[in-house]
Amino acid sequence: QLQLVESGGGLVHPGGSLRLSCAASGFNLGDYAITWFRQAPGKDREEISCISGSGETIEFADDVKGRFTIFRDSAKNTVYLQMNSLNPEDTADYYCARKEYCSGWALNWGQGTQVTVSS
Repeated sequence: QLQLVESGGGLVHPGGSLRLSCAASGFNLGDYAITWFRQAPGKDREEISCISGSGETIEFADDVKGRFTIFRDSAKNTVYLQMNSLNPEDTADYYCARKEYCSGWALNWGQGTQVTVSS
């Protein structure tokens, strides 16, 4: 059964870090891109990062570039989003999604994990 499960969210102080995980099952990460989205209360969903199946394409939205990194562990079939220098504007529900390629449509979604940045 194809599934994406996010984890790693929580409450963090401004300036802190969190690492989100997107564990994939039912397919090989090497065959698909994984994209991280987030949606803050009252705001539109925002695509923030993507890593292609080959790993050769890595993309970030401007507002997270330089603070977030994305990488994967093929042995664990898991993609990680390392988030540093977090600020209250990063507060949102974070989701990972499977795509054919980074510029494509999301095919499957995880259930999401909540990130709250607050003092």
